[in-house]
Amino acid sequence: MYLKEYRVCMPLSVKEYQIGQLYMIAKHSHEQSENGEGVEVVTNEPCEDEKHGKGQFTEKRIHLSSRLPTWIRSLIPRIFYITEKAWNYYPYTITEYTCSFIPHFSIYIETKYKDDNGCTENVLGLSDEDMEVREIEHIDIAYDNMADKHYKEAEDPTLFLSKKTGRGKLKKEWKVSEEPMMCSYKAVKVKFEVWGLQTKVESFTHRSVRDILLLGHRQAFCWIDEWIDMTVEDIREYEKSINRETNKKVLENS
Repeated sequence: MYLKEYRVCMPLSVKEYQIGQLYMIAKHSHEQSENGEGVEVVTNEPCEDEKHGKGQFTEKRIHLSSRLPTWIRSLIPRIFYITEKAWNYYPYTITEYTCSFIPHFSIYIETKYKDDNGCTENVLGLSDEDMEVREIEHIDIAYDNMADKHYKEAEDPTLFLSKKTGRGKLKKEWKVSEEPMMCSYKAVKVKFEVWGLQTKVESFTHRSVRDILLLGHRQAFCWIDEWIDMTVEDIREYEKSINRETNKKVLENS
């Protein structure tokens, strides 16, 4: 098991990001789905937990066979998807990724959103055992390198300026100069218990997770003018509408 804690700061408040996160996930999933591959939404419904209270449960199937490296594709069936189950008790969430074809593979993510600049230690309450093996990695949405295939000038926080909020064109010292400021704390556990491949698969998975976090948080900020005026009711209606369109893109060509 390989545990990393990613800390991703945003020039937003935790309250604002509740809407921005949901908008980004729905729009990003729609953009990434085509030709029978992408994100199929199976369930999106309210849930409740004794400890965390009321939340939203989602189950998705992520169809991505052709997007994997050749050495991974050689190990799996052609009909392949990963199941994502998420429990959103904002500002705390749990996300699990599993695959029925690869029973020894799993990703478990706990997330806590906090109004600070990534300076809080063990905000997720990790055990002493987890704290001993945890690696911390800070992700800078403005200045970390972005893969050329994902880069868009309109989604570059160093160039983007929000018309509605005036935020943007982030400078080098933005994490100490911008207000408001929040951080996504994500403890990501990757497990692949297959001898000879464990290290390779777990390391590849963490690189993929990091790339997704960088891209998703950049998009959430640079799309702010699209979602900043939305209410929770607005975003739920948007999710329903775009999820129908996304499922159509994935399932009609699968």
